[in-house]
Formats: sequence, C-alpha cells, structure tokens
Amino acid sequence: MGEAAAALREAARKLSDISDSPRLDAELLMAHALQMERSQLLLNLPGLEAPLGFSALVERRQRSEPVAHIIGRKEFWGLDFRVTSDVLIPRPDSELLIEEAVRLFASAHPQRIADLGTGSGALLLAALHEFPESRGLAMDASAAALQVAHENADALGLADRARFLLLDWTSADWASALGSGFDLVLANPPYISTGTRLSADVAGFEPHRALFAGAEGLDDYRIIIPALGKLLSPRGIAMLEIGFDQAKPVSQLASDSGYHVELKQDLGGNDRLLVLRH
Repeated sequence: MGEAAAALREAARKLSDISDSPRLDAELLMAHALQMERSQLLLNLPGLEAPLGFSALVERRQRSEPVAHIIGRKEFWGLDFRVTSDVLIPRPDSELLIEEAVRLFASAHPQRIADLGTGSGALLLAALHEFPESRGLAMDASAAALQVAHENADALGLADRARFLLLDWTSADWASALGSGFDLVLANPPYISTGTRLSADVAGFEPHRALFAGAEGLDDYRIIIPALGKLLSPRGIAMLEIGFDQAKPVSQLASDSGYHVELKQDLGGNDRLLVLRH
C-alpha cells in the first residue's frame, strides 16, 4: 500500500471534515491495523509500510463510527478499557470525578464505593485502581453493558474487588437492593434533554438509553438524588457528573434533599461535577 507516513497524511485529510482530531484518529486506526501501540507507530513510522485493512478502517471513521468502537478500546485515567456499542465511550471530562475523589479521600480511603450506571466500568475501576483497599459495587440496567464491565475488571486485575449488579433505578426499591454504607458514590447518569441534536458519532453509535433523560435532561437526577440517603455512609460523599448548563437545577435538587453542594469545572472551564455531602 505504500509508505505509512503518506497513508497517514491522506487519511487525516479525508477525516478532517468529520473529526476534530483527524491526525490522531488516523494514527490510532493505523496502530490498531498494525497491532501496536500508537507510541510504537510514531517511533517507527519512517520505516513502516501502510498495513492492509487500514483504508477500510478509515472508511468506517468517515461514516462517523467512533474510533473507540472501531478499535474496541478507549483509555481512561491511564487505563485501557474495552468498549462496545452497548456502553458509552469514557470521556476525559469524566476523569474529574476520579481526580476529586483522590483529593477528597487522600488521608482516609473509601472502604466501599458504588457506581450508578457503570457502563464500561470506567469510573468504578479507575477508583479501585487508585484506592487499593477499597471494594466496589456497580449497577447498570443493561446486561450487555455489565458484560463489558466484567471483562474490563478481569483485564485490569480488579475483579476480586468489584461486583456488578443488573439493576434499574426506575424499579421500586433499587436503592435497597444496592445496599448502604458507601463512602463514595459515583454517577454519570443520562443528562441530555430529548430535544438535543447530537453529533453523528454519538447519535448514531452510542446507546440512547445512557444519554437521554427527559425533556429537561433531569429525569434521572430526580430519582438518584433522593435515594442517596439510603446509600451513603455517615461520612459518605456523592459525585454526580452534570451537563454544562445543569449546575443550577441539579444543585437545587440536591439542596432540597439536604445536601451541601460543591460545584467543579472541567478542563474546558465548563460546569461538570457536583460533590454532595450530608
């Protein structure tokens, strides 16, 4: 097929109309086709030939399929996670939850951690990676998502400290089924309003059940926040990811339930995280 460097340049050109990071996308796809890490690709690029199958991967990306789905993996908090179309692709913005957890529990690690709507397991498993004495319980309403989370726990060597429960918070007594005494509760629930137009790679390939939460994007917060009292230990902290324009309404829901609320911004300066304490 010719030199890999030239193929990368051409792929980045083709992807420039549909991606904010066309060169990175092309590099990840080529590294996948060559069965090597991106760092290895860049180090050895001058001597490499373009691999068979690379052009087909680029064509898939041109049709807006996410790179993470094409290569079947996504890095989060420095860890490698398997992803499929059954789970949301972990986003860098969500790393703020782990960053804040590490800061707040620096002197006394959480003994028990809960993850509500775990998807790939990224939040729970990243937290367990940081807190080696902790144990975690994650729930999700999708059996297919839980299978992905199980596989990630196994691959990361964390399966002995992580449990996964098929549970839907729209069901009665879900919080009782999950249990109590959690020092840290993590949640990145659906928070997009149903009228929102999403990019093609999200709307066409990621699970809508994990994205949309009613006309205001608040339906799931209205369920989760009142139930936190059953889940949290006396010193427990809950961390909720929010949409960039939801700080006020979700903070009000939390205040109405008796919580002290702290707002945190992501690297882009957008409101992203609410930290709730008794």
